[in-house]
Amino acid sequence: MKIYNTETRQKEEFVPLEEGKVKMYACGPTVYNYFHIGNARCFVVFDMLRRYLTFRGYDVTFVQNFTDIDDKMIKKANEENTTVKDIATRYIAEYFKDAEGLGIEKATYHPKATENIDQIIDIISLLIEKGHAYRTSDGVYFRTNSFPEYGKLSHMNRDDLEAGARIEVDSGKEDPLDFALWKAKKPGEPFWDSPFGQGRPGWHIECSAMSRKYLGETIDIHCGGQDLTFPHHENEIAQSECCSGKQFVRYWMHNGYINVDNKKMSKSLGNFFTVRDAAEKFGYLPIRFFLLSAHYRTPVNFSAETLSAAKSSLERIFNARESLVFYCKNAPDGEKDLSVSDRLSAHMNKFIASMDDDLNTADGTAVIFELITDIFAWIKDGISKSSAKEALALFDKLCNLMGYVKKDSSENTELVRYIEEQIELRTAAKKAKNYAEADRIRKELADKGVTLTDTPQGTKYTIS
Repeated sequence: MKIYNTETRQKEEFVPLEEGKVKMYACGPTVYNYFHIGNARCFVVFDMLRRYLTFRGYDVTFVQNFTDIDDKMIKKANEENTTVKDIATRYIAEYFKDAEGLGIEKATYHPKATENIDQIIDIISLLIEKGHAYRTSDGVYFRTNSFPEYGKLSHMNRDDLEAGARIEVDSGKEDPLDFALWKAKKPGEPFWDSPFGQGRPGWHIECSAMSRKYLGETIDIHCGGQDLTFPHHENEIAQSECCSGKQFVRYWMHNGYINVDNKKMSKSLGNFFTVRDAAEKFGYLPIRFFLLSAHYRTPVNFSAETLSAAKSSLERIFNARESLVFYCKNAPDGEKDLSVSDRLSAHMNKFIASMDDDLNTADGTAVIFELITDIFAWIKDGISKSSAKEALALFDKLCNLMGYVKKDSSENTELVRYIEEQIELRTAAKKAKNYAEADRIRKELADKGVTLTDTPQGTKYTIS
């Protein structure tokens, strides 16, 4: 498997530090609101990476954090006259609702910044001791000049980096690029005791502390959105490597931006969409499909049209599976067709080759649709039951891996039993040439949202 490494700007053969095991960290949400479509791309793509690595036989330890103390959270708590902890608890629960809808599996660990204050303080103390950090009246700052490789991830020179850095007024910083590790206590803000005074952690230090605690000093893969490359991930590298004296991350992966109606997503432009908003209109699975239908590093355009197209593509996947399942029940017995088996092996090999090439989910998805074309041709040709079941097994394996699985919430045992009974009555009516009764049954089912389709193998149904 090859991965495009942001640090080296090239695809590299993926070789984990420990054979058969992968240590992987992804930056999670700051939990002060529902997460938006841009966040969703990161969460879905790297959920897919974790799934695929597991599929390929790796034992993956995956950490995705929650930032549960932050300026935005403090502002939100003040606006709602509540606590930061209440805001965090509420929106972590909402995160998991949306994540489940998108088919995102829970990480091995979901640590919170506020639960790792001791680890954060330990790292800051060590950085001060080594001369990489210094105290000021408003907290503790990292001394970027002490790390000669600063900028190696974003590939920017100091002038460009300084232009993109946030400069705090009267901060007492030695250099514009120095960043906060610890923020001194302010009235009305949550705080913790520390050797450098009461306060709270800066944003960047929490990820270094949590990745170190759960994954060790060197990890295999660190991933996140392209917007995190600088300053967040650049700062993580600096503080982590200055603390440990070791390489922090072996492979950096970043997903591309999302545009909305061909414009950059922005609250000021009024084109800012949460996943919850989009899911209410289109459902969750079309969002997942849309996000995986392009290569993760390419920019994509989000619109009503693209989600509608994604929904239609999923319906084709679901219809193909329903047709194949139905065919398997009524297919003729016989030996496996070797040409079908060979074709299925070719699809599997092509899928793996696509996904091994820097997680090319676009080409991986295309393989599923090539398989669908073959499935309908095989049904028409009347392949044996054993070959049909072999095709269904591969179809399910690929769709389950990608997360393209229909949730059958609309179906229940009683409804299915009723439909099947009515189909049997209709079939008997047609044999007796009682077409009026057969039409009546079809219409009655149609009124209940059930569509019947007569095929050479019998009558199949779909529920709308």
